[in-house]
Amino acid sequence: MFIQTEAMPDPQRMKFFPGETVLASGSAEYADEEAAERSPLASRLFEIDGINAISLYSDSLTIVREQNSEWQTLKPLILGAIMDHFTSGQPAVIDAPDSAETAEAEDYPFEDSEGDAETIDTIHELLNDRVRPAAEQMGGDVHYKGYKDGVVYVEFIGPTSALTSGMSNVFAHYLPEIIDVRDFRDAIPKPGLETEVGRAIQAVLDEKINPAVAGHGGHISLIDVKSDIAYIRLEGGCQGCGMADVTLKQGVEVEIKSAVPSIMQVLDATDHAGGNNPYYAPGKG
Repeated sequence: MFIQTEAMPDPQRMKFFPGETVLASGSAEYADEEAAERSPLASRLFEIDGINAISLYSDSLTIVREQNSEWQTLKPLILGAIMDHFTSGQPAVIDAPDSAETAEAEDYPFEDSEGDAETIDTIHELLNDRVRPAAEQMGGDVHYKGYKDGVVYVEFIGPTSALTSGMSNVFAHYLPEIIDVRDFRDAIPKPGLETEVGRAIQAVLDEKINPAVAGHGGHISLIDVKSDIAYIRLEGGCQGCGMADVTLKQGVEVEIKSAVPSIMQVLDATDHAGGNNPYYAPGKG
């Protein structure tokens, strides 16, 4: 078995091409061993010290190393683990039931606006020609979900939500009728965001937290509020970051609880694990 590797602009990321089908369709991402419970391939790789995250695609996998690790040490171990996996005959991922938010997203109607076939064709062309090459360089992808009322809804795979602003500019340049690009999950109605508590938390994010994380290329979105729990999503430079759990516990959670005492928990709804558990997958420690 001959496994090819490809260095990426981010020195902490590297692609591995096993010459075999990894996933029959779609992609899957894992931020830690617990999130990879249903992936024999990712679980085997997480047994190697120094691996921070793993993304699986149709014919390749992207591995993110920890900052204090070196590819020279990791590569032989990774190549051996990949070879052992494909020799074992196990699937890369064991099918699992969709999470609550994933199921809700699948049921939500993302119909395209009627009479916009030409616009939608152009959107697909721009995604393929302009967006995907940049997404691949980041170790991820962007999938089209729908177009309605001037808004393009997409699914960001990996750390590609950082492309949102650039995508909006490119689409608007070629298609002036496009006013925004949004994560498809944000189109799902979330009544908790319209409550007094939801608005108070959003104000904390807008006025205190996001100006601070913007300097690191990150952004934090409020996803929902249910009872005394606030669900947030880490985007851009924050997504998949090895310090994400520290950022959440020592920064974001403290600020939100201080400003909104009725909130008892702030949970990370970030898609660090590729959507297998988008409503909170606890990190290490």
